[in-house]
Amino acid sequence: EAAIVTKQLLSAINYCHERKVAHRDLKPENILIDRKEKGAVKVIDFGTSHLFDNQKLMHQMYGTTYYIAPEVLLGNYTEKCDLWSIGVILYIMLSGKPPF
Repeated sequence: EAAIVTKQLLSAINYCHERKVAHRDLKPENILIDRKEKGAVKVIDFGTSHLFDNQKLMHQMYGTTYYIAPEVLLGNYTEKCDLWSIGVILYIMLSGKPPF
């Protein structure tokens, strides 16, 4: 089940990144699973999202403590910060506890 959710989550974030949108606050609370649509994953809360430019780094610190990528804390990051958050979410789904 974790693999199915992660695959859909990666697909959703890939869709966003192709359109130059970084979510910047991925966490379990911002992921819905629609049981009526056979477990379709829905990403919500784009309040901290940002239209990014491949030529520029983002500098504003957004995110939630357990899920924030180290490069966000350093103040120079790209849309790939979303992938770190997905990795943390996967770890939690598999182990039942945060990695840190």
